[in-house]
Amino acid sequence: MHRSRGRVAPRTPHGGRSVGRTRPDAPLTADTDEGFRPTPPPPWMRWLPFLCVALVLLLEVTLHKEWAVSFFLIALPAIAAYAYGPAVVAALTVLAVLLEGTLAAIFHHLGENHHVTADIATVLVGIIATALAAHRRSQERHLVCADSVTEALMRALLRPVPHQVGNVLAASLYQPSEAGTMVGGDLFDIRATRTGERAIIGDVRGKGLPAVRTVAAILGSFREAAYEARDLPAVAARLERGLVRESEEIRDDELFATAVLIEYDSRAHRVTVTNHGHVEPVLISRGRVRTLEGPPALPIGLNALTTADGPVACTHRFTRGDVLLLVTDGLVEARDTDGDFYPLVERLRHRFEGRPAPGPADVVDFLNTDLPRHTRTLHDDVALVQVVGAGREAVWHSACHDR
Repeated sequence: MHRSRGRVAPRTPHGGRSVGRTRPDAPLTADTDEGFRPTPPPPWMRWLPFLCVALVLLLEVTLHKEWAVSFFLIALPAIAAYAYGPAVVAALTVLAVLLEGTLAAIFHHLGENHHVTADIATVLVGIIATALAAHRRSQERHLVCADSVTEALMRALLRPVPHQVGNVLAASLYQPSEAGTMVGGDLFDIRATRTGERAIIGDVRGKGLPAVRTVAAILGSFREAAYEARDLPAVAARLERGLVRESEEIRDDELFATAVLIEYDSRAHRVTVTNHGHVEPVLISRGRVRTLEGPPALPIGLNALTTADGPVACTHRFTRGDVLLLVTDGLVEARDTDGDFYPLVERLRHRFEGRPAPGPADVVDFLNTDLPRHTRTLHDDVALVQVVGAGREAVWHSACHDR
């Protein structure tokens, strides 16, 4: 399929960003509504049949009667089958037979048995190549249909993040590691609830289609718990129970997901965070860039391995214009040619520290272009969510509290 690098998701009608696909020359760039298309053959492959004809004619004129160079035209239909459809392959088969006959007539070999055999062989190769070209086109249409269904599935799971959710502005990016597909194991969502804006970003164990079911289970639990649970530890508990049930259904005792849950209180101007074995969020506030470190908890699905009461929720100052960046490990573990990981915090400090507050999608847009400069190949899914505070200033205090 015609996808090779990552993309930032397209802006929604409200200006947000959602799930994205790939494009060959820009790893993370704007998407379109054109859908999936078959991968076009490289230009040299499209020109190869005609270069073959030109080469045969040149050699025939140069070598005269010493070599029956026209026999190379037998391969012409097979060469064309890689780049063209059945109609063009059939037409080039006819062209090859006519050229073989014309060249044989010019050099007075038209009636010789080996030339007749070459014509018959060309016809047979042409018939087979035409059938192969038709089969290739059929397979391309099937893959386009399958990828379109997969894309629809992932868009239903990872729903577009609107530009504004309650009292925050948001933007997101998603790029699965399997190039040319929309299937991946990363997840994110954000909801406006009575207690504040709640968001999740996570990474399930595994990749591809097996991970999609786990993503669906976690997001389904979150979208229900976000509105009903009293606090983030209670949300995490609901996710834990849901993933344990999923593990029992599929009989996978090692099923788990790392995740970060956040809750934004616009009146108190604070954000509450629980970290379940995931990459720490990054806060850009008042020209400073820092990670929000706090007591980590076991990944969701593994709480039975500990005797602790549950995750510890930490609150942090989060005022109007502050930016909170949530990422998955596919970003920070992206390697360059020397094997070095992507220095997320360093790059953000270089770009945003000591400068005015970033806009609603500035951080996502920056990573959209900066990550490809660091790595040419992604070996894991990448997901980002940027949240910008839009509430009023308020008195704040810092604390960590148990469930």
